[in-house]
Amino acid sequence: MSTKDVIIAAVKELILPEFEIIRREIEDLKARFELTNKRLDDINLHLADQSRRIDSVRDELIGMINETNKRIDETNKRIDETNKRVDSVRDELIGMITETNKRIDETNKRIETLKDELVGIIMETNNRIDRTNQRLDRLYEVVVRRDEHYGLEQRLTRLEEEVRQLKARFAT
Repeated sequence: MSTKDVIIAAVKELILPEFEIIRREIEDLKARFELTNKRLDDINLHLADQSRRIDSVRDELIGMINETNKRIDETNKRIDETNKRVDSVRDELIGMITETNKRIDETNKRIETLKDELVGIIMETNNRIDRTNQRLDRLYEVVVRRDEHYGLEQRLTRLEEEVRQLKARFAT
């Protein structure tokens, strides 16, 4: 075989199967493309239907909005009436609050007077407590001296005993 024949045979063995695979893939893509086009047609029909439904819902909602606006206008009228009544009650309450504030001021003055009296009583009580504390401090000092005296007596007795023992040892 010639080199040309060998090359042609090699090309047929390598490239022809690849062409066959590419041909099958193209056919598969065509089938998918047809399915996709059918699906797009279905979607377009569905969108047209949805558009009609949206228009219907919009008309219905516009009617509901107009009805709601009428109800809002009626409610606003009632709110205006209520606001007038609230203003009247507010004025009345301001008068009552002013009167109550006067009474509170009078009570505060009485409390301030009572506070001054109590401060005087508390200061006197504190002075008495301070004098009592001083007496307790002096009493504590006396008690501590007695305890120290007793401790010193015991120590002196022990030391005297130790001196006697030492004398007795040196005497022997």
